[in-house]
Order: sequence, then structure tokens, then C-alpha cells
Amino acid sequence: MINSATEELATVRDWLRWAVSRFTEADLFYGHGTDNAWDEAVWLILAALHLPRDRLEPWLDAQLTRSERIALLDKLQQRVVHRLPTAYVVQEAWLGPYRFYVDQRVIVPRSYFAELLENGFSPWIEDPQQVGAALDLCTGSGCLAILMAHAFPNASVDAIDISPDALVVAQRNIDDYALADRVRTVESDLFAAVASKTYDLIISNPPYVTAEAMAALPPEYLHEPVLALAAGADGLDVVRRILGEARAHLNPGGVLAVEIGHNQDLVEAAFPDLALLWLDTEHAEGKVFLVMRDDLPA
Repeated sequence: MINSATEELATVRDWLRWAVSRFTEADLFYGHGTDNAWDEAVWLILAALHLPRDRLEPWLDAQLTRSERIALLDKLQQRVVHRLPTAYVVQEAWLGPYRFYVDQRVIVPRSYFAELLENGFSPWIEDPQQVGAALDLCTGSGCLAILMAHAFPNASVDAIDISPDALVVAQRNIDDYALADRVRTVESDLFAAVASKTYDLIISNPPYVTAEAMAALPPEYLHEPVLALAAGADGLDVVRRILGEARAHLNPGGVLAVEIGHNQDLVEAAFPDLALLWLDTEHAEGKVFLVMRDDLPA
């Protein structure tokens, strides 16, 4: 197969058709930036060939050199044979127009916060210019901390994670966006290393996968750090701690927002007396909840 592919597939169009066929034949799982074989193949091929991601047609009939064919086949094999998510294969992930470096030290960024931060977290943050201190808790690749720095131009942003490996990736992304003077990485078990610090806004996309869901994850997700996914039987081990500690780290009028995936029912059952506001985005409902400081337990 290797010899026939590298010899018989000449153009980007050829490789794209072949990749879609192989992805479909292998019954791959999509969920790290795309939801179908076509988009996944386009992304992988354009990234592997160092071509602009937003334009396919100009390159379709371009012929690949032999070295490009060999390198591309290797990346496609990683996706098909090893079920490695394309984001890891090409070491990039996207949130809107923002590109981030990723590898297997961090989960692949995929957060509804990206949409919420586009408009400065309006209307819950009345004036983005007035946000002086913000926190991205469980930062992973640092992507949300970077989006916060763009959304709140006067804010100093802390990017906290318990994983030193994840923070290496986060620092690389922070440096890529020239934000080292405004975004600080902090190795910490939640708030432990910032015991006396308070913020105007805290957001968190913490581990929230239930034990049952962890046991049923597709192979693609098994390449991601378990530490960043698993959160106990009901997926709320980390969320409970955040809710129990967050009030002490919020300024008056401060806001906490937490992403919990498909666990809305579990959260509402676990915290029936908490004033939760569920935030909808263009693409999802009930995946992020917001709590005002004064409504959090003291």
C-alpha cells in the first residue's frame, strides 16, 4: 500500500480522495476540530503541506514531490492506524481564527468559551476594559487564557494547571502570541498557589468526564491526558472543589463560569440550591454555567 500510494497518488486532489476513503473505511471518530472525514482530510493534508487552511481549490491539481508524498502518507497512517487525532498529527488546533500548538501533553482545545469570549463575555461583563485580573483555571494548552487576554485588553491573566507538562505547552502558545507580559502560567492544584489572589473573572474548562464515559471513550480520546479528562464517578470531583473555593478568589461583583460538557443534569442534581445561569452559544445549549460571586458558598 505504501509503494502504490506514493507512486500512484500525484495531486492534492488524488490524496484528498484517497484520505477520505481510508478514513471512512477505518470508521474513524471525529471530535477534535471536525465532525466528518472530508473536513478532517482537508485539514490534515493542507497542514501537512504547509498550505493556507482556508483555501483548498487553488491547490487541488498541484502535484506533490516524492518527499511530500512520503511525509503525507506517514501522517495519514498515524491518523488511520494509530487513531491519533489530526490535531496531534499536525500539532495544531484552532479556536475560531486563533491557532495553537498542541501535542499529547494537553487535551486538544475544544471549548464553548471561545464563542463567549468573542464578545467580551457580554452581558455578564459590562465593560471588558474594566477587567483587571482574570483566571483560566485548568488551562491546558493556554488557549483560553490567551483568548481572555485578547478579550480583556487591560487584564493580567493567570493560567493555572496542575500539570507541569501542560504548562510547557501553554507557555509556548503564550510566547507565540507575545503575551508573556500579561499572561502568567502557574503550576497549582486549583487555587493552592494563588491563595491570596482575587479576580474579576474566573473561567474553567476542568476535567469532567464521568467514569462510565471514560470507559466508553473512542480510541482517539485515549491519546489525551487522563488527568485532563477523568473526574470521578459523576464527573464532578473537580467542579465541586472549584465551587467550594471560588468565592474567596473573586472580587466583589466577580463572575465564575465553568464548562461541564453534557453534565448539566448531574450539576443541577448535585447543586440544587445554587443559582446557576446556563449560557447558550451558537452551537450548544447547557454546556457552560455561570455563578455570581455573591451566590457562591462562603
